[in-house]
Amino acid sequence: MRILHLGKYYVPQRGGIERHTQALAEACVRAGDPVAVLVHRAPGHWRGTRELIAGVEVRRAGCIAAPVYTPLSPAYPFELARALREFAPDLLHLHLPNPSCFAALASPAARRLPWIVHWHADVPPDAPDWRLRLGYRVYRPFEQAVLARAASVIATSQAYFEASRALQPWRSKVRIVPLGIDAARATAPRADLWPATDGVRLLAVGRLGRYKGFDVLVDALASTAHASLLLVGDGECARELRALARARGVDGRIAFAGDVDDATLEAAYAAANAFVLPSLDRGEAFGLVLLEAMRAGLPVVASAIPGSGVGFVVADGESGLLVEPGDRVALAAALVRLRDPALRARLGDAGRARWNALFTLDRSVRSVRAIYAAASAGDPRAAG
Repeated sequence: MRILHLGKYYVPQRGGIERHTQALAEACVRAGDPVAVLVHRAPGHWRGTRELIAGVEVRRAGCIAAPVYTPLSPAYPFELARALREFAPDLLHLHLPNPSCFAALASPAARRLPWIVHWHADVPPDAPDWRLRLGYRVYRPFEQAVLARAASVIATSQAYFEASRALQPWRSKVRIVPLGIDAARATAPRADLWPATDGVRLLAVGRLGRYKGFDVLVDALASTAHASLLLVGDGECARELRALARARGVDGRIAFAGDVDDATLEAAYAAANAFVLPSLDRGEAFGLVLLEAMRAGLPVVASAIPGSGVGFVVADGESGLLVEPGDRVALAAALVRLRDPALRARLGDAGRARWNALFTLDRSVRSVRAIYAAASAGDPRAAG
């Protein structure tokens, strides 16, 4: 099968969706499928580019800007037409949310192909940001048109699917395929990435945006002695998080690493004692970083977000500890519990076993390729 992915970004841009798209594309190449992806360049780069990365043909459309996490690319429809003509795919794999994917609705060449929609997250109609609420009124009819056209819709957890109002009219099409990651390379740990303090080395990874709840983590750290934090990522809240750390008197126990390369991140996982994901709402649909932590044998503390896949990934009390979103007292109490080395070892071992049983890349790719095969053959079972 010749597979064309339509997405927002691709490596070197690093987010959960981008990492999963790359891993899936490269795995299909290794299985013998020709694969291309059409994504955007970083905002502010107008010219399109094309390159080959690990056997994947990566086409990038120019991008003017990205207000409210949404790439604006007048060139995307033209690059889609070119990719359809030159790459001649057998199937389209659309990664949502991404308004640029709607260009496929207006393309006769695209409409002749089977579509697989990968539902990574809802656009919340009640989002705190008024721009998202207003934008979704325009976005929703196109979103529903894409779902109507899809042969199959992939959701990453049953919990997220059941809570998604947008997916309910298309229940018969939805297949649950959890994300997965491959085994990690052997990496030397780097404890020097943490501030020079004693105690538990905590690791948190993600975009420094409001829904990630890193302000709650900073507050919790202020109530947690004998612990230091390495915070990996960048974003619009970076400056205020640094200011909050100073105000709470914990800036000496937090290392703001910004974006780091893969080798440094792997060394951080290898050296950490525990991992924390304090996200506040269903913007955290799954938490690919949780799999990375579990693979590394780290106990995790995460938010028990209603309608999110986080509670599926982390088995509370077995492979990690779940706390109420936004509850800094409960988060601090969980971090204090992880001072116990025996508890950390038990949770970490169970987490690694859970990753190996449920969340390997091979398991995820086999499920997706089966959906591809059924859709390409016109099998109605492709719709689940």
